[in-house]
Amino acid sequence: MSDSDTTTPGEYASVRIEKGTRHPHVAQVTLIGPGRNNGMGPDFWAEMPRVMAELDADPEIRAAVIAGDGRNFSYGLDLMAMMPQFMEFLPRDKAPDASRNERILDFVETMRQAIDSVAAARTPTIAAVQGRCIGGAMDLISACDVRHGSADSSYSVREVKVGIVADMGSLGRLPYIIGAGLTRELALTGRDIDAETALRYGLITNVADDAAGVLDSAHATAAEIADNPPLVVRGTREVLNRATEGPIRESNRYVATWNAGFLASADMMEAVSAALEKRDATYTGR
Repeated sequence: MSDSDTTTPGEYASVRIEKGTRHPHVAQVTLIGPGRNNGMGPDFWAEMPRVMAELDADPEIRAAVIAGDGRNFSYGLDLMAMMPQFMEFLPRDKAPDASRNERILDFVETMRQAIDSVAAARTPTIAAVQGRCIGGAMDLISACDVRHGSADSSYSVREVKVGIVADMGSLGRLPYIIGAGLTRELALTGRDIDAETALRYGLITNVADDAAGVLDSAHATAAEIADNPPLVVRGTREVLNRATEGPIRESNRYVATWNAGFLASADMMEAVSAALEKRDATYTGR
């Protein structure tokens, strides 16, 4: 076990990292917010690439469990925390401003690095999901190698409900995990699926009784991976990823370009306003 194999509280605002607490070569990355229900605010999007780089740089870490603190894995994008950044992209007047679209494109691409860093890392990742897994959290778990869920877990590609085309990677990755049919249904409706359905379609590969059980099962799988030859594990993941990385990269770039043109819409603002005011949204297609 390396000198860094300790809990590191306070190093990151959005996650807590523990190394070697259950297995000398396994780390646990726990989402802690700071938004409600581990919402993904500015800290998460800025810190996650650093988190994965830290794990990759530690020669003792051969696998990582990604979990959520409390009753839920994550409610996804923290709209309130991100609102100041989103407001910068709203048109000030009716004059054309192509530079605004370019800024949106750069913003989306920069945010997505948080999710891409998980998929591209040398460290294999196992998601341990309890409770709700919504929106950006689906992007995160779809970038993991393996996903386990508790019996009460539920999953939702929710972006359509807030006037956004999901642009953090789930639309590119989920068809390879659960198939195109269910991906389309989830992405177009924004509905939830339960753990049984997620298991049947392969989104998760194991269902545990509760939050403690899913953490145990995820760590057991991480330990199995960590006990295998590290170079062979890395090579296996490289080969598996090579088959899909090109199409996923193209999909991610396309949706970022799409949102650069359409993200700052009246419907998005209506969706956000309706959520804040706890009422049904009325969309106009503008």
